[in-house]
Amino acid sequence: MNPLLATLGGKLTERWLNSLVLPGALFLATTAVGTVLGHRHWHDVDRLRTTLDELAARPALDRTGTAALLVAFFLLAATAASLGAQFFGSVIERWQLRFGRDPFSRARTMRRALRWRQRDAELTLAIEHAHRAGTGPGGAGTSANAALARVQALAEARDRIALREPARPTWYGDRMQAAADRVEAAYGVDLAVLWPRVWLILPEPAVRRVQSAHDSFSSAARLAAWAVGYALLACWWWPAALAAVGCAVVARSRARSALEALAELIEAAVDVHGLELATRIGLLSPGTPGRLTQNTGDDMSALFRKSE
Repeated sequence: MNPLLATLGGKLTERWLNSLVLPGALFLATTAVGTVLGHRHWHDVDRLRTTLDELAARPALDRTGTAALLVAFFLLAATAASLGAQFFGSVIERWQLRFGRDPFSRARTMRRALRWRQRDAELTLAIEHAHRAGTGPGGAGTSANAALARVQALAEARDRIALREPARPTWYGDRMQAAADRVEAAYGVDLAVLWPRVWLILPEPAVRRVQSAHDSFSSAARLAAWAVGYALLACWWWPAALAAVGCAVVARSRARSALEALAELIEAAVDVHGLELATRIGLLSPGTPGRLTQNTGDDMSALFRKSE
């Protein structure tokens, strides 16, 4: 039992250091440097070295107990900063996926929907032009290839806004909404009530992949929280703005990739295990061939909603 406890203790300590202490310690160190230097002396390394020498020369730091207390306080402060970033990251995560019923969110949704409709109209015209170029004389030549390239470029530009006409104020919310809409269109089932049941029957490899994608999205939200922290610190020391911009750019890229993967995995899980779930709850007999139908999907939604 002792080797097991030692192994668990080592893993917990390593995780605590990597996920809590190190990010918080970096932020505290940057805060200390920014407080000492400020805007006026932002690059004055000698000023920073002098401050450190003055602190090291204080008699109280020669005492082992005082040094231990300072180290403990620093570790606790770093942990507290990381816990704060985690909490704010969860707030950012919910904000990114919000429906948006406030006036600001509704205005943003309308603006995104207008941009999407404009891109969709341009794409429709480009498809018509490509069709005419492909069926006309010499349609297989350069003009047809250029038309197809324009269609592809416009389709990518539209999809960068949303896969379907935006119904939420952010791309993240619309991506999850698109997954729900596509599942309902294909199978007639409400993804919100179906997913908890599908999750219970997923095999372990699928669970790990879905959980990994969700953890990556949460990690990106925490990185966005650190970006906000560094942006606030830039009010006292402007080089912190560089760290804020870097964190924000990486957080946005990781969040979009992670949520795209998560939405795809959720749809794939329904595609692969939806029929199995219908069989397990008794709506279909075991060994039923084919795919999940709209009627079965409607029955599943009604059952899971506990409709009377």
